[in-house]
This record gives sequence, C-alpha cells and structure tokens, in this order.
Amino acid sequence: MKFRNHEMTDGVTSPDIERYKIMFDNGYGASVIRGEYTYGGDKGYWELAVTDANGSLTYATPITDDVIGWLSDDDVADTLDRIAALPATQPA
Repeated sequence: MKFRNHEMTDGVTSPDIERYKIMFDNGYGASVIRGEYTYGGDKGYWELAVTDANGSLTYATPITDDVIGWLSDDDVADTLDRIAALPATQPA
C-alpha cells in the first residue's frame, strides 16, 4: 500500500481489517488501520497511530496525544510527512 510517496510495509488485510506500518529514519513510525471498529473505518476512512522505534504506540509527539481517525488517503500522507519530519528520537 502506498500513501503518496510513503510505501507501507507489514500489511495485513482481511475482510474485516486493513493494517499497514511504516518506520522512518528518525525513529518514529506509524500504524495505519481501517476496519469496522476503527474511527471512520466503516465509512472508508483510516485511523493512524504514531509509533516509536520499537513499534509501540507513542503519544509523546507534537503530532497527537491519541490516535487520529477519520483520515482520507491524502490526510494519511500529510500526517506521515509530519511524522517523517520530526526530530530524531534520542536513545534511552
């Protein structure tokens, strides 16, 4: 799956759900999902969560302090651009 110039990996698709992941060089990534129980999924919209270097959800970025729902393909691409532009995470 591709959102503009962002090639998603680890895709999982079934009749009930579509999920894709991406990691950026700055140590952040995203999980993008669409399904019956996601925010807007029943209307064809995507839900996005920012992830850390371990792939866990993180709410400690200026992007959002929660998941973001009701996103069109263009909204997802724009949000991925913002995540990719974040300063690199510092090692623990």
